[in-house]
Amino acid sequence: MADIVCLGEALIDLVPTVSGVGLAAAETFVKAAGGAPANVAAGVARLGVSAGFLGAVGDDGFGHFLADTLAAAGVALAGLRFTDTAPTAIAAVSLRADGDREFVFYGNPAAHMMYAPDDVDEAVIRQARILHFGSISLIGGPARAATLRAIDIAQANGVRVSFDPNLRLSLWPDAEAARAGMRLGLTKANIVKIGEEEVHFLQGDSCDTVGGARALWHPELELMAITRGTRGALWLDADTQGEEPGYKVAAIDTTGAGDAFMAGLLVGLVYHPEAINDHAMLGRVIRFANATGALTTTKRGAIPSIPDRAAVERFLAAQPI
Repeated sequence: MADIVCLGEALIDLVPTVSGVGLAAAETFVKAAGGAPANVAAGVARLGVSAGFLGAVGDDGFGHFLADTLAAAGVALAGLRFTDTAPTAIAAVSLRADGDREFVFYGNPAAHMMYAPDDVDEAVIRQARILHFGSISLIGGPARAATLRAIDIAQANGVRVSFDPNLRLSLWPDAEAARAGMRLGLTKANIVKIGEEEVHFLQGDSCDTVGGARALWHPELELMAITRGTRGALWLDADTQGEEPGYKVAAIDTTGAGDAFMAGLLVGLVYHPEAINDHAMLGRVIRFANATGALTTTKRGAIPSIPDRAAVERFLAAQPI
């Protein structure tokens, strides 16, 4: 059984073989396993903590490739379901020269949307220490109900709930639906990783980042980490906040960097549960997460590029004090 269980989408990322071009200019792509919760699960396993995955993929070549990739990364798949009602989703992802990422998603409906309440494996959740999910599984269909059921099971069994708003606006009916879904996820969580741009999406472009994040706080939240790309991350608890700088690396593809950060954060909290109440230790955990995210950008794709724990520790040991 797994200490950290991730629920949601697993899909195929098509990543251009050349960086700095938009999808219109890209001529060749490589296939990589992706989907934010799947990325986090693989990252957790690679960083040395037992990981499981709950969700659905198509009973097709891509779906079996995803299952094989997750299994090879060390992810337990007792909760994975194959469906023939919809194909595995595909996302074409590029990093343009201006630094912005471009996404085009194929598959509506897609297999991950077919994950239903009856598919939820209660035993997998009950034995976990953390259940992690993202906003994509709240968009609609059976997956939304399945996600809320899984959260109810976690909360009833004292399992911490982790959430990544992970804004992908084109997948939602409109911006207001996206805000409502992201806010719903936030209300269910004890641990949140949110991007700076997502804070502003929820609270307005003119808001102060920390103030905007603080306005999202609720009594069940224990920790909020705000990622800021190369500028590192901010963190908030109920009473205070802090900041940890990012790391400079030779980045070639930022796909999955936020998911790698999430994996590093959750792994750090499993290894050091006292960090929730110990700011010095929390700083170390956030630095570990920052390093994990940074190293992921030095290779192409998400799951294939997430480092193992030894690589992260070597990198951190080489940084100036």
